[in-house]
Amino acid sequence: MQPRRPTRPVFIGDARTGIFQVGGGLPGRDGVPTSPAPVSVQTMTAGYTHDIDACVREIHKLSAAGADMVRVAVPEKKDTDALRHILPQVQVPIVADVHFHFQRALEAVEAGVHKIRLNPGNIQDREQVVEVIRACKAANHGKGIPIRVGVNEGSIIERKDKQKRMKELGAVFSNHAHGYLLAIMIAKLEEYLDIFYEEEFHDICISAKSMDAAIVVDAYSEISKRFEHPLHLGVTHAGPKETGCIRSIAALSALLCNGVGDTIRISYANDPVYEVQDGLELLWSLGLRTRKGVDLIACPTCGRIQVDLFTLVQDVRKALEEKVTVPMKVAVMGCIVNGPGEAEGADVAVFAGDRRGIIYVQGQKVANVPEPEILERLLAECLAFQDRVMQGAAKLGEKKVDIIPPDPVGELGSGWEKIAAGMVTQAGGQPTKLTVGRT
Repeated sequence: MQPRRPTRPVFIGDARTGIFQVGGGLPGRDGVPTSPAPVSVQTMTAGYTHDIDACVREIHKLSAAGADMVRVAVPEKKDTDALRHILPQVQVPIVADVHFHFQRALEAVEAGVHKIRLNPGNIQDREQVVEVIRACKAANHGKGIPIRVGVNEGSIIERKDKQKRMKELGAVFSNHAHGYLLAIMIAKLEEYLDIFYEEEFHDICISAKSMDAAIVVDAYSEISKRFEHPLHLGVTHAGPKETGCIRSIAALSALLCNGVGDTIRISYANDPVYEVQDGLELLWSLGLRTRKGVDLIACPTCGRIQVDLFTLVQDVRKALEEKVTVPMKVAVMGCIVNGPGEAEGADVAVFAGDRRGIIYVQGQKVANVPEPEILERLLAECLAFQDRVMQGAAKLGEKKVDIIPPDPVGELGSGWEKIAAGMVTQAGGQPTKLTVGRT
């Protein structure tokens, strides 16, 4: 992992929602030094903003899932009118997504929104952009609100002038299509941001999205070298969750591991709650955010398992998701071959054998139960361990003893038919000849 790229800090929210920082590492506009803030996760509502009650419910759901901010579409005046009724009811900063009509941005600012997103591809009139900048600068009792300048591959190419569009498309699909597309993105950003700089406005985030993961990596890598603003990472039009998660993680993890990126959105053609959940899991997995709740690991299964591991893992996940809040590591392993070793670093672990499971807490064996009792006992041990952690009687990740693999032909009886006939070292350290077949 490379250190985070230092950027100007941007602050989002108000006294009611709470104010959080995006980016950082460079001095703020007051000249005070800052450190990079944790990478934030955001998403966008799927419903109509003018449907006030439904929009509020969806924002609550996304906030509860862990979203740091939520973006809403405001294509019509009835949407910006609705913001006046939505904002007092929610506890998370709201971003107004503005395209084509700069008036929607002005209306959203007037309503009290916490951030504006503008697209250089469809709001290009200089005077209109300046009017939005000045409104954002004066908002929030003169403290201002930030603007995200978001260019997308799908909207960055000129659409209004057919001849110009044909010329640009021809360049994009030439032998150097990829490089020229990056040049268009960067040129558009430079041209657009010059307007902001002339107005001495620097509370800016930048995004440069594409549906192509490789272009996303290249675009943000190049942009990160040229601008000192926080970067909003994302792959646009990523597709359904099944494939979109791979496309998004391929790009975002490559950038984050190189220190590039300050806020992320994983985009799916699905319930945006999944975007938040998967975005958080990505950041937790990379150590860029402190995990909340269980870190569940499980083996991929094979022909050695002798319990219904698929069902067990899902049941464990659902049960712990609702009841465990400390970031304990829980391992659910299907056999004694890899189970003991892979469970070594877990706070609570179970590995199964012949319709049974042995449960360990920080390396100490606490139970050997039949398959129907595994879930209940594992949950009980997790809750008991959580209580000890919260009381200060135990520490996460503190292994007390090494896990000794059980005898393959002993209390679990796992694998003695499948491991093979031959020499197997038991817990006592003496090799024992296995005889295949029951007696």
